[in-house]
Amino acid sequence: MSAELPRRTKIVATLGPASSSRESVLELARAGMDVARLNFSHGTHEDHARWAAHVRDVAEEVDKPIAVIADLQGPKVRIGELPEPVTLDRGDEVVVAAEESANDGELPVSPTAVGEVLQRGHDILIDDGLIRLKVESVERGRARCTVVIGGVVAAHKGVNVPGVPVPIPSLTRKDMDDLDFALEMGVDYVALSFVRSAADVRDLKELITSSGAHALVIAKIEKAEAVDALEDILRETDSVMVARGDLGVLDRAKPVITATQMLESMIHHAEPTRAEASDVANAILDGSSALMLSGETAMGDFPVEAVAYMDRIARAVEPSIDYRHELPQAHEEPTVGQAMSNAACDIAEALGAQAILVPTFTGRTASAVARLRPRRLIVALSHHDYALRQLALEWGVIPIAVEQATDVEDLWAKSMDAARSEGFVSEGDLVVITAGTAVNLPGTTDVIKVDLV
Repeated sequence: MSAELPRRTKIVATLGPASSSRESVLELARAGMDVARLNFSHGTHEDHARWAAHVRDVAEEVDKPIAVIADLQGPKVRIGELPEPVTLDRGDEVVVAAEESANDGELPVSPTAVGEVLQRGHDILIDDGLIRLKVESVERGRARCTVVIGGVVAAHKGVNVPGVPVPIPSLTRKDMDDLDFALEMGVDYVALSFVRSAADVRDLKELITSSGAHALVIAKIEKAEAVDALEDILRETDSVMVARGDLGVLDRAKPVITATQMLESMIHHAEPTRAEASDVANAILDGSSALMLSGETAMGDFPVEAVAYMDRIARAVEPSIDYRHELPQAHEEPTVGQAMSNAACDIAEALGAQAILVPTFTGRTASAVARLRPRRLIVALSHHDYALRQLALEWGVIPIAVEQATDVEDLWAKSMDAARSEGFVSEGDLVVITAGTAVNLPGTTDVIKVDLV
């Protein structure tokens, strides 16, 4: 066996016009894409259905599970319709008003509730903060503002009022329609934008469960309210997505996707800047489970090269990641599965095992193993296709399909045979297996086995 490990940090690529054909999706997969993101802020249902079909088809060809994320737009505050873009210069005065009541020369915003919460002293950020306004006065929902940082304001650009809760539902009518469509397509994850509370996550999970789908939830941590309620949100969500530099959630054993302008210069250039490469490397060292490309693969000129560079950086940096030995304490009330996963990793590290084999029903045991970042291969085995696809997002996990086992001895044998046939272990290799003696029942991990292939 080669001593070189496969890449552990997973790569999420957003599909769009630059990657809309089957051939382009195939090239992304061959370059290293593990997860495909469908951004429902853009594109039609027909577009997303076509792209999802390409992903499923390509996954068969490259013979590896590829997860699909449906990223809901959420209750986005935005600039309304404008007859033409508006140029704002520093020091100018401009009125911000609800779209339905805005007059000519004023900036319309939607939804109406934004105008109801604005107060003197509030900052209004437009287009990811490229333009900044300061509210000087408010009268009848119309905010008179001074331009602090100028620029060109176009219709539909995003608007943010930092630290100010906006009383609008977490799922809009568009989100509900998109969710129904995404679940019918069989997506593996649903990303919830602008999460504010654990209740937002619970509501979405209830909708998914009531539909009979197996999709998991990704909470996008984008608002101050989400940071304030982070502990509660982490208890409810299956995974999180954060902007660069905010990775404190790793300790909660949930996959962390790091996003936002990772290799943005590659939208128009064939190579990243040194600063971008350094930021990506630091995100990997900080413990990201996955790194996400957005515009680079959705609309950029070099989508395949962007994935390939992400892969190259990850492979260079990952040997520096240390094993995270964390024996759970009793006061943390760990599950049996979590405790067994910790012990399995410790044994594998102490004995220098070739791999940790994790037969799993839902994938949760493999996730618990992955959070410790062991230096051994993590081979997760399941007879559920949805579990295998969802594991494509988990750091260091190699998902392999196995037939359903009849008992624990059969499960161990099938797991060993599958890992050997895929070339991840060879005769004479030492492996550690952690699984449940009650096969085909989720949440029953209760045994560790050390064996030679």
